[in-house]
Amino acid sequence: MLKGIHHVAIICGDYPRSKAFYTQVLGLKIIAENYRQARDSYKLDLALPDGSQIELFSFNAAPSRPSFPEAQGLRHLAFKVDDIKQVVQHLQQHGVEVEPIRVDEYTNKQYTFFSDPDGLPLELYQTA
Repeated sequence: MLKGIHHVAIICGDYPRSKAFYTQVLGLKIIAENYRQARDSYKLDLALPDGSQIELFSFNAAPSRPSFPEAQGLRHLAFKVDDIKQVVQHLQQHGVEVEPIRVDEYTNKQYTFFSDPDGLPLELYQTA
């Protein structure tokens, strides 16, 4: 029935800052960028190497997402990586604060968290 995740939608607070973060720091490729005049907002479609996508939206006066303490709803977005230490180093070189790498007690895989410019929790999960 369900075959995978097609996309995840994110509403950002500062469109140019978030666009730079997701494209320049995280390296996602732009599929399409559209300004929607009726909504005075942007919709940026970004591709990950596995074919999944992130839709980055800008909306004027969107309320902040409660991340700490954690609220009900979507908890975080996790990205698969082959070499977590290499990705952490890349993020840190771009001024991104990254939590210490931990080990999943059930899978013994390494993972860590960082945040996007709006404080959205993002995870790196080493699959290799």
